[in-house]
Amino acid sequence: MNKDYMLLIINPGSTSTKISLFKNDVSLFEKSRFHDAPVLLQYPHVNDQIPFRYKVIMDILREEGIDPKQIDVFVGRGGSACTQPGGVTRIDQKLYDDTEAAVGGSEHAAKLGVMLAWKFAQTYHRSAYTLNPTNVDEYCDYARLTGIRGLYRVSHSHVLNQKAVAEAHARSMGKRYEDCRFIVGHIDGGITVSAHEHGRMIDGNMGADGEGAFTPTRIGTVPVLALLDYIEAHSIDDVRRMCSRSGGFVSLFGTSDSDTIHALVDQGDRKATLVWNTMIYQICKMIGEMSAVLCGRVDAILLTGGLMRFDDILAGVTERCGWIAPIHVYPGEMEQEALALPVLRVLRGEAEAMTYTGKNVWQGFEGITF
Repeated sequence: MNKDYMLLIINPGSTSTKISLFKNDVSLFEKSRFHDAPVLLQYPHVNDQIPFRYKVIMDILREEGIDPKQIDVFVGRGGSACTQPGGVTRIDQKLYDDTEAAVGGSEHAAKLGVMLAWKFAQTYHRSAYTLNPTNVDEYCDYARLTGIRGLYRVSHSHVLNQKAVAEAHARSMGKRYEDCRFIVGHIDGGITVSAHEHGRMIDGNMGADGEGAFTPTRIGTVPVLALLDYIEAHSIDDVRRMCSRSGGFVSLFGTSDSDTIHALVDQGDRKATLVWNTMIYQICKMIGEMSAVLCGRVDAILLTGGLMRFDDILAGVTERCGWIAPIHVYPGEMEQEALALPVLRVLRGEAEAMTYTGKNVWQGFEGITF
């Protein structure tokens, strides 16, 4: 008979902290706390949010009557370290240190999942794991090269949720994820759209790096020369924060609260309507790019994330992109279960976890030197 395991799933996002407690494969509860951008911007660096987020988690556990000593394993969403292969990875001091230092170059709240899980694990003498962090790298070579020697694109995306949704939709079609071609868009505080081909995420936008559609918290793609002019009047640190924390709605309205902005749209506010519809327009452009990556052979367009609670996003995407492939919506996300169940299989000895190597997955183009 299998031993019972209690797993705490820690999922920090750009505008929220979400946790779930699982007993084996059953979710006992799921709680989320929204954090408006002005609250998080009190912390100069993402790492500075650790005490705040830790307290949020402890408060929720107290509300639910859970003593952390009851928990067997802590599982955190991840990112910001060296690029990693997909799958379950043990969190250790090396992974923690590289995540804290953001050696992968992306500063996003997802990294706090690894850091918080490790903090809990160290405090309560338990183990900690992560799965499919934002820096999983499965890109094709064409997705990497830029026009600047020595500067390459890397994968910074909502890998965890995108892969979970893609696998679920493939099952609904009676197929394997590895046999399908999908465009998957995670639409929330951050927005990433990726091309999935035969079980690999071969291309997509670097959402937290200032690429793609602007979002409630991110600037999206900005012309380089215009951005340089902006930096001359401001600072590089300002722009770094705007890439993932203080751009988009925050810059334009002073809040990352999409409900507040959409309420203005419903009231006919011209500014809010222009901004909201421009965001949808830019999402559609991203989907079009990924359809070209897949040579137009797309089994489905899958839309997920918290903003898919707004029907006009689906309507806008359907109008501009419905000719590409059938569109299916998975509101919210599947990240909590996607984090819990593979780790449970590891705990039961049904699968193996990887050890973080501290080396990037991609080591250069084979046989080519720039």
